[in-house]
Amino acid sequence: MKLNSIFQFLVPKDKKFFPLFEEASSNLIELASNLHEAVNLPLKERDKLFQKIDELEQKGEDITRLTNLELSRNFITPFDREDIHALMTAIDNVAGNLHGASSRMRLYHVDKITKSIRKLTEINVEACQNIDVAVKQLRSFRNTKTITDACARIDKLESKSDNVYDKAVAELFENENDAKNIIKYKEVLSVLESATDKCKSASIVLESIAVKHS
Repeated sequence: MKLNSIFQFLVPKDKKFFPLFEEASSNLIELASNLHEAVNLPLKERDKLFQKIDELEQKGEDITRLTNLELSRNFITPFDREDIHALMTAIDNVAGNLHGASSRMRLYHVDKITKSIRKLTEINVEACQNIDVAVKQLRSFRNTKTITDACARIDKLESKSDNVYDKAVAELFENENDAKNIIKYKEVLSVLESATDKCKSASIVLESIAVKHS
């Protein structure tokens, strides 16, 4: 039996951290889904969802804060403290960027939603779903391949997001004459692309955890 396996056997089953991890990843899916739904609705119907995104982002911050509090209280953790902190920070960063996109749409009055914005929100939903798949495997580490497969899908989605972003910005500069519109649409596109980057950061942490416990 490997040393990691022996250690996991001896450590009491965690009743605090794993529920927090899973709550954070589920919250992330809800946030991303609300944003994707919002950009597919008429202008007048978006505000309610934008307000919901505000609440979900705050909920995510509360979960991160509670996790850090548990880290300070507990000597024994299910895996490395640094990895727990890195995972929650990465998830929080994804939520922050998705929330940032919704905030910019409201502040800059981005009334017309482009296909590229819709595509980027769709990619982020899928990336967040894969984070959730991987996070739910952390309880037992019995199927680390599920984690690494989810991480591989996130990596592909991040590359796809880069391509959508590059094409959208190129088209924006080619077809848009209003400098204000260029600035505000580029801002929204940029923060959505950054959200997918942060999903990849979360996947790197998850893959590292999986490797350590395989």
